[in-house]
Amino acid sequence: MTDHHHKKSCSHGHSHDLHGACCGGETDFDPGRRSALDLLAKGGLAAMLGGLTAGLPRMAQAQDDDVLRIGYLPITDATPLLVAHAKGYFEEEGIKAEKPTLIRGWSPLIEGFAAGKFNLVHFLKPIPVWMRYNNNFPVKVMAWAHTNGSALVVGRHTDISDFAGLGGKQVAVPFWYSMHNIVLQYALRANGIKPVIKAQGEAVAADECNLQVLPPPEMPPALAAKKIDAYIVAEPFNALGELKAGARMLRFTGDIWKNHPCCVVCMNEETTKAKPEWTQGVMNAVVKASIYASQNKEEVAELLSKDGAGYLPAPAPVVKRAMTLYAGNEEYTSSGAIVNHGEYQNGRIDFQPWPYPSATKLIVEAMNETVVSGETTFLEGLDPEFVANDLVDYAFVKNALEKYPEWKNDPSVASDGDPYTREEIMKL
Repeated sequence: MTDHHHKKSCSHGHSHDLHGACCGGETDFDPGRRSALDLLAKGGLAAMLGGLTAGLPRMAQAQDDDVLRIGYLPITDATPLLVAHAKGYFEEEGIKAEKPTLIRGWSPLIEGFAAGKFNLVHFLKPIPVWMRYNNNFPVKVMAWAHTNGSALVVGRHTDISDFAGLGGKQVAVPFWYSMHNIVLQYALRANGIKPVIKAQGEAVAADECNLQVLPPPEMPPALAAKKIDAYIVAEPFNALGELKAGARMLRFTGDIWKNHPCCVVCMNEETTKAKPEWTQGVMNAVVKASIYASQNKEEVAELLSKDGAGYLPAPAPVVKRAMTLYAGNEEYTSSGAIVNHGEYQNGRIDFQPWPYPSATKLIVEAMNETVVSGETTFLEGLDPEFVANDLVDYAFVKNALEKYPEWKNDPSVASDGDPYTREEIMKL
């Protein structure tokens, strides 16, 4: 790393450049929040939400007024929610929307949603599975927030050139139950590498890859400091790593699992039942925003960045790279970061809202095969077909999609016959 990557440190121990882009310039650190995130990551959702869920369903009900309150993490996964607010689409539906609240970890976002502070959020797809079936929490998946939009990057201090090269290495994931962990472990197993979870400092064999959870904003600084060898996460933290932390792109996840979901749009089921017209208006705005993002990626990247409306703390060049730089980049294609584009024909990140049931089923099946730290008993006997029908509310989003048929133009929409059904494709 050159000296300009190591300016003065903040209280988090991040270099100044990385801190500003990752954390939005925040200087305070709440160890209680971090402890809660660690507990959540290690499988302690039930313990973390124990007090909150004790009063369900009454306490979980979103606030009684009709004001829309959005909670989000500073990642491109939140794009449809942020664009709908920025472009006034909620107001067009007669819905008053507060300025979205930026949250820096999954734990406080889940807490806020559970307590009714937020009535519209985005979660990693496995999180609502966990909340609904491990905690009996009335969460509903309303739509997909995006497709693709994640990647695995490695440090330039390493000699890693493929997944087999991750043997003996330390790799960070954003959450044990995440698409990132599922795809990573699929690729590791296919290359004869065993995913393990060992304490830092414990010996890792040449055919093992040691996994740890890190919040996304901490990944680029950890890679720059050589505390980890690689990380897999949502954008813009891969682009940020490339530009600021000496990261090299190993593989895009959307080039492995074609048009995979990552984050999904979620609401409280009680709200959707009590306010169906209001809920439909929310989903109309979200779908319209997804279409706009799909058709105007570079403009949207500028809008969301700290150089635009400031929804994301990352500068515009980072967010634009995260949304637009893909198959046209010779380095990506020659290095093997992109292999299947000729067949897949997708982007670095795409935006289509339809929650394909086949993907939900695959995730439930894959969660049973994925090595995690913590509680997994809630998955025993969990039927993928049941989850696909019970967890997701298809009615509101389908109404909105029928209203705005332009959604079918996104490259991640199934193009053979029925746009509402597809076959899942995952390969290296």
